[in-house]
Amino acid sequence: MFKREIELSGHIIDSYILPKTFDIIMNREGDFDVVDIQVGKNKSDMSRAKMIVYAKSIDKLNEILDELSAIGVSISEIKEVNLLSSPADKVLPEGFYSTTHHITHVLYNGNWLLVKDIEMDCAIVIDEEKEFAHCVPINSIKKGDKIVVGIEGVKVSSPQKPREKSNAFEFMDSDVSSEKPLMTIVKDVAEEVKKVKSKGGKIAFVGGPAIDHTGTNNIVAKLIKEGFIDVLFAGNALATHDAEINLFGTSLGINIETGDIVTNGHSHHMRAINAINRSGSIKEAVEDGTLTRGIMYELIKNDVPFVLAGSIRDDGPLPDVITDAATAQNEMRKHVQNVDMVFMVATMLHSIAVGNMLPSRVSSVCVDINPSTVTKLADRGSAQVLGIVTDVGSFLPVLYDALHVDD
Repeated sequence: MFKREIELSGHIIDSYILPKTFDIIMNREGDFDVVDIQVGKNKSDMSRAKMIVYAKSIDKLNEILDELSAIGVSISEIKEVNLLSSPADKVLPEGFYSTTHHITHVLYNGNWLLVKDIEMDCAIVIDEEKEFAHCVPINSIKKGDKIVVGIEGVKVSSPQKPREKSNAFEFMDSDVSSEKPLMTIVKDVAEEVKKVKSKGGKIAFVGGPAIDHTGTNNIVAKLIKEGFIDVLFAGNALATHDAEINLFGTSLGINIETGDIVTNGHSHHMRAINAINRSGSIKEAVEDGTLTRGIMYELIKNDVPFVLAGSIRDDGPLPDVITDAATAQNEMRKHVQNVDMVFMVATMLHSIAVGNMLPSRVSSVCVDINPSTVTKLADRGSAQVLGIVTDVGSFLPVLYDALHVDD
């Protein structure tokens, strides 16, 4: 049997790290002995455990240790990271360490280096001259990059579940349910928004076209104008139907005010795209008076950056839409490391995409009428996301009112 000693520390019981450790070892056909365990007796006390992990082969042991590393378990015997050069552009050496989105340090030349720009499913590249470690997606790897291989010298710090629950916006309190008390949750979310903004923090908003279809694009526009949104991520549809509402008063041909089907309204979104194309861009459409209100108008007027990522099903698309997925990802990466809170509203694919890029330290809220959207985020590792299962048309007005309750 091959063995290694591991250590766990923090709120390992409240955050379920200890039982997860047992599950991982047993599910991987390993065995373990608990050498020492100290359980914190007060709410502020940390717990600690030391264990020996056994496996029938070194490969099986490494599999177990690799999975344990992802939840914040560390190896007792600290060794420096192993580095191998990438053999070609966009090619990683065998056995490369695949990152989580948790705070990560690597031991290099006797120093624990913080891995910058942390993101899940990437590689760690070390600049040996500058002794600088950073997270790099596979499509940005260059031949000769020094890549961390294996889990030696890698320390992951996963967020801890607090023992004292103060509100609904606590880490890992994200059970997906449509039966949660919406008003109470929205109040807590509004308080989190105010706290972030009072500290000078930044908030990102990820939105889908249901915002337009429910007629709440005006709420998002107000949030942008009032400084609650610092960057917006969306697709072609949200921007297109936002422009359609501005130009025709419809979204997908449905009158936003009355809910009536408008004659020939099915073509309005195409006419909106044509109008923006005629101007040259969304910014030029605002400047020449084609767009006079709405989400995209307020983004331009208030100099708030946005990234519109396209898809294969897009009509048009608008001239501002980035049709290359890798380019769109990299544009988003310029912003996600600098935000402190993210709203993901009524868009499954964009929510999952942005969730994959976010460090786990970022407070996140996912609002969708479909519970599977929030579930898929959690399955992908974004367990810090607070899931709210409700209609966006109900959520956004309530949130806006909660943000202005003291006004």
